[in-house]
Amino acid sequence: MNDMTPHRPARDAARVDLVLVADMVEKGARVLDVGCGDGQLLRLLAEERGVDGRGIELSQRGVNDCVAKGLSVIQGDADADLAAYPDDAFDYVILSQTLQATHRPKVVLENMLRIGRKAIVSFPNFGHWRIRAQIAFKGRMPVTENLAWSWYDTPNIHFCTIRDFVALAGEADARIERAVALEAGGKPIGFSAPWAFWNLFGEQAVFLLSRSKGGH
Repeated sequence: MNDMTPHRPARDAARVDLVLVADMVEKGARVLDVGCGDGQLLRLLAEERGVDGRGIELSQRGVNDCVAKGLSVIQGDADADLAAYPDDAFDYVILSQTLQATHRPKVVLENMLRIGRKAIVSFPNFGHWRIRAQIAFKGRMPVTENLAWSWYDTPNIHFCTIRDFVALAGEADARIERAVALEAGGKPIGFSAPWAFWNLFGEQAVFLLSRSKGGH
């Protein structure tokens, strides 16, 4: 029997969390991917959602990789450069696995919600039980698949938990439209809030946010 399922190379190669992010984006949307790395998510969005995609990436190597793939990406810093974008320039602004590496996460999130109708943020959860166990029983900063660097050379400077991010969203005047916690291997946890359960068993999380009615 012939397999009639269309081959989708970008989806086949993408991380599970990136596929989840892509599925949250409306077709044909204007998208800014902040800290877009080698462009894996932008390519997935272009192939599957037909978006008008743009990206900014701190590393020159990442920019070069994106440009080589035909993606519209410039070199930039989330902390310094988002403030230069005009209000409502995009439908979605995405920050994937980068929030913890920014110097001012709250300001970055506020700018994302200012320049985009919606914001999608994914991040590793520092409240996961394995991380707590490493600190409690080994007395050392944890190294995991999602937090793969030793404490002395990590680019991550603001670790947060799922509950921390929920609180941050409230302070940034954001409404949580959808949230998913992923366990080991990228499988979504089949329970909704309470956040405490996700905070203990989710290795990473993806949040879809919009401005609250009282926001910009």
